[in-house]
Amino acid sequence: MKNKHIIFIVFLIIIFSLGIILFNTPNKNNTVNIGYLPSDHDAALFVAKAKNWYEDNNISVNLVEFSNGGNLMVAIASGHIDMGYVGISPAIASITKGIPVKIVSSVQNEGSGIVVSNDSNIVSINDLKGKKIATPGTASIQNVLLTYALKKNGISRDNVSVTDSNVASMVNALRTRKIDAICSYEPYVTIPIEDGSCTEIASSEDILPNHPCCVIVVRDEFIKNKQSTLKTILDIHKNATKFILDNTDEAASLLPDTIAKNISVEKKTLRNNKFNYGLNEEYINNVMRFIDVEIELGFIKKPIPKERIFEIT
Repeated sequence: MKNKHIIFIVFLIIIFSLGIILFNTPNKNNTVNIGYLPSDHDAALFVAKAKNWYEDNNISVNLVEFSNGGNLMVAIASGHIDMGYVGISPAIASITKGIPVKIVSSVQNEGSGIVVSNDSNIVSINDLKGKKIATPGTASIQNVLLTYALKKNGISRDNVSVTDSNVASMVNALRTRKIDAICSYEPYVTIPIEDGSCTEIASSEDILPNHPCCVIVVRDEFIKNKQSTLKTILDIHKNATKFILDNTDEAASLLPDTIAKNISVEKKTLRNNKFNYGLNEEYINNVMRFIDVEIELGFIKKPIPKERIFEIT
């Protein structure tokens, strides 16, 4: 009987040891966790997934949705996701804090706007003084754009009330006059305009022409250990972006229903985004100029070397 107990204990130790080994063994099946925001700025990701381009290249992709870029960057910092389609502002903010990530590709420029209810008396940026305005979050590029627009018009942030909000609920809050304005990304700029309830008083093109918006960020560890997989993913991103530019209407039909709730509206919103891919000198310099704007506004304290920001594969 005693021997049976000893054998049983040894068996449990072996099973426990195997469990530890399996739990700590790195994932070797090429599964990649990619974070994204519920925005058509990430259309290339959705198109590639819908057309099975990842699977065709033997890459299993797990898409993880986040409510804002700040939360996405927290997840990438902790290793819960490998990469993400995210706004340039939260990406840069994370890099300044020493988060081991790099920008590996552009995604699109512009694609945001400031929208007000048609029932309001707001017709320009100057009318926002004393008003309550929602953005997707403190770290969002929309928050930077709003701050820049206010400053250009001589309005201090102290003269407005800015609140963080889920993008989907922003529109309803605006329609019901719980807030006075939103600074959001597509398709939540065009949706309330198309239903006749709201008006755009400034697009991101009006505020800061050709500014970088979304980028692909990747953990340094992934860049180092999964170079071949990363190259394939970036090739897929390039092809998906070209597909959107050449087949905008079809691309609209490939987006998730949660984003493209109205295909005819979505076709218009896709045209409000300047989609791009890769990293060239012009784009990198454009990002560096945007960082200068963030320094001017106080979002970043000092310049960042290019080598800390970009990884050109």
